[in-house]
Amino acid sequence: MVNATGHTVGIDALAFACPKAYLDLSTLAEARGVDPLKYTQGLGQEKMAIASPCEDTVTMAVEAGRLALKNYGIDPKEIGTLIVGTETGVDHSKPVAVYVHELLGLSHRCRTFETKHACYGASAGLTASLDWIASGRAKGRKALVIASDIASYGLKTAGEPTQGAGAVAMVVSHQPRLLEIDTTTIGDYTRQVMDFWRPLYSKYAFADGHFSIECYLEALSEARSVALEDQAEPIETLRACLYHVPFVKMAKKAHFQELCVAMGRDLDLGQPADEQLFANSFARKVAPFLRFNAQVGNIYTGSLYLSVMDCLSQIDQQGLGASIGLFSYGSGCGATYCLGKIAPTIHTFTSALDITSQLVQRRRLNIEDYESLIAAREVSDQASRLDPSDYNLNHGLAYVGTRNHQRQYEWLSD
Repeated sequence: MVNATGHTVGIDALAFACPKAYLDLSTLAEARGVDPLKYTQGLGQEKMAIASPCEDTVTMAVEAGRLALKNYGIDPKEIGTLIVGTETGVDHSKPVAVYVHELLGLSHRCRTFETKHACYGASAGLTASLDWIASGRAKGRKALVIASDIASYGLKTAGEPTQGAGAVAMVVSHQPRLLEIDTTTIGDYTRQVMDFWRPLYSKYAFADGHFSIECYLEALSEARSVALEDQAEPIETLRACLYHVPFVKMAKKAHFQELCVAMGRDLDLGQPADEQLFANSFARKVAPFLRFNAQVGNIYTGSLYLSVMDCLSQIDQQGLGASIGLFSYGSGCGATYCLGKIAPTIHTFTSALDITSQLVQRRRLNIEDYESLIAAREVSDQASRLDPSDYNLNHGLAYVGTRNHQRQYEWLSD
């Protein structure tokens, strides 16, 4: 949409990359002695991507970024800002972004940095890029924002079924071909809470699950109120309502609250009329755009944007110019709500947005292979040499070990 400077700003390209293997949640449930419905219906998840020791936030970010540039015909020289949002970085000081900058062959005059705010990091990068372009500092250049994360909670833990891994790359431009962002409807919210955190001494995060859901829903209400200036945007006017998706069922909780706010009253799911109202709204505006999330699992900073890709890949002729709502949440906490408008050129890139073929080509793990991968990944940061062929990797970028305390990456060829 057109901002105060007269420029249209938004998302010009989207691409996804994930590990080459996955675990079926029914396989995990059987191994843990749990009813599979607890995962497939209780969480809404079907599969979760599992990263090998040779796949990390750098390799996934580079692959997603490479695809975003290649599939949309963007010259790396056009990128003037690179931001990588992640909460699973590879170094306490050195950002993932500088590895990505070099491996994608970006200009030395491209500013580059990493953002960390739990699952909100990529959204912080997106809004910063929108501001950078709207201010005129971009001088015609574009920004590349990449969300790359590995959600890992350890074997046989409560969080085990909510793992996943993947990266979503977005090119932000003043002439977006996919989604125009209405910068007049961006609402932000921040509050210091201890709902999810990972101390420096711990490899795994600590979480207060029920409290985190409360914080998520509070942030949704507050950020939405700021974005719409306390005016209830009729949900019926939106083509889709997209949310941060740590697990698929969370989007259902979020939409129920948003619908209550939009209706100006609390819905009673014990009443058939209210139950049907909610079921119809969720089925039309949320559920169809959670397919990819259910197949990949939790990817932290990229979860919302995986849902965005799913939504945009399904737009028909009637959807051109329609508005969608986007909500991003990161524990700790930070959140943003905004509205976007589907660009008229979306159909040119429908095939690039559909990641079904990527997901189908993945290797299915049995429980023994899965547990072996997790154990090997635990010590991969200190490995002097890793062989990607041990993990059925024969193309793309791979992490191959650490020498002299420096991470090493190699391009593989078939």
